Amino acid sequence: MSRRRSPLLRRGRPLRRLAVSLLFVAVGTGLWHFQARELRDSLVWMGVPEWQQVSPTSFHRVLRNEGFLVGWSDVRVNPLWVSYRLQAVEDPRSGPRPGFRQDWRTLWPIGTDHYAGSGFDRGHLAPNYAIAAVHGRDAQLDTFYMSNMTPQRPDLNRRLWQRLEEVVMDHFVPHFGTVQVITGPVFPERFLDNVFNRVGFVEVPEAFYKIIVVPAERPLALAFLMPQGVRGDEPLDDFLVSIDELEDRTGLDFFPNLPAAAAEALEGRVSTRGWALEEVTNRPGRFE
Repeated sequence: MSRRRSPLLRRGRPLRRLAVSLLFVAVGTGLWHFQARELRDSLVWMGVPEWQQVSPTSFHRVLRNEGFLVGWSDVRVNPLWVSYRLQAVEDPRSGPRPGFRQDWRTLWPIGTDHYAGSGFDRGHLAPNYAIAAVHGRDAQLDTFYMSNMTPQRPDLNRRLWQRLEEVVMDHFVPHFGTVQVITGPVFPERFLDNVFNRVGFVEVPEAFYKIIVVPAERPLALAFLMPQGVRGDEPLDDFLVSIDELEDRTGLDFFPNLPAAAAEALEGRVSTRGWALEEVTNRPGRFE
């Protein structure tokens, strides 16, 4: 003689299955967020850059790539900052140069030939060679996303900017072992003054910055600001500025978790002590 199950028991099974499913989703989501946060923290120093004041042009999204983070603006259609960490490796080398790739994560469709005929290069912010040498082939492929590109004049991109990237990887990284880099564009103070200065959808910056930090107990920092109109053969130290000046120009707080006293000491002045910059300031680029 078979037993008839209670309606309450029959309804209880789906509820238990739903509860177990929700538990798995919650645990999986928590682990994903923990992993994402852990990975993000490994690619920045003293926090992800933040805005000093919120405005319509300050809206941006953090795009996570292999080996670097991008603070992407759908308003300016530019990376506002890119952050990555470089360590000394025994055999620094990169694989074959990949092709450029459209990034589906950007609101505006920026094609790989978007800059053709504009007079501007597709300027990398996370550099191909350094990222590939330290973080591997998958990271190198990610540096060719169009979300990592910004319009740069050829004499800047192929000469002065390339020389600085080379000095960071070939001089500073071996010298210190580990460096943190934050780099990005600088736009005119008033958005409306530059709103129509674009290559298609992409707003054209007036200059570019790069901050290099040695994340030690007593950190060291160098900051550079390079305008679009350079010749390309100038000494690198002609473009040294303080981090405070870059924060004034960009509106960003690059190291929001840095204590106030340490920030004042690190960001308020220009000091080349310990960098041996004089050895490389006039070094020609790899391709000159």
